[in-house]
Amino acid sequence: MYVWPCAVVLAQYLWFHRRSLPGKAILEIGAGVSLPGILAAKCGAEVILSDSSELPHCLEVCRQSCQMNNLPQLQVVGLTWGHVSCDLLALPPQDIILASDVFFEPEDFEDILTTIYFLMHKNPKVQLWSTYQVRSADWSLEALLYKWDMKCVHIPLESFDADKEDIAESALPGRHTVEMLVISYAKDSL
Repeated sequence: MYVWPCAVVLAQYLWFHRRSLPGKAILEIGAGVSLPGILAAKCGAEVILSDSSELPHCLEVCRQSCQMNNLPQLQVVGLTWGHVSCDLLALPPQDIILASDVFFEPEDFEDILTTIYFLMHKNPKVQLWSTYQVRSADWSLEALLYKWDMKCVHIPLESFDADKEDIAESALPGRHTVEMLVISYAKDSL
């Protein structure tokens, strides 16, 4: 398991907004080592970490991250994108969903958005804070968002001091092309 550049950028966005996080219900999807979720919890949010129920090793890594960061109370759940499960149905409404670099394989995009759409129906005010690395000009996330009745706002990295190559003294973001999006339910604006 690895901390990807997108996780560092999303963590920087959370840190920039840390005063608004206490008491917020936050779900991190595709959490892996859980840097953004762990940071949100350290800032006072009520965090649930999730990764694929089909990858128990990833769920164990989430639990280990909680232990190493003195956050044993954080709930870790297995959510497989595109699948309706008891864990997905049992989730309480969220204020924010975190996703760093989940938009990696285009064949997974529809499954990810199916899951997000379900969660947005539970709470139409929820926002998805997502970072992704631009890897190809052959696909458009915005077109898929439109199809799923979602809208997005691009957040300039310089607006939260994430346009540096060494955010928080980490060389991870480096020269990668990372985008920050805030995605919401389009019908919420009607």
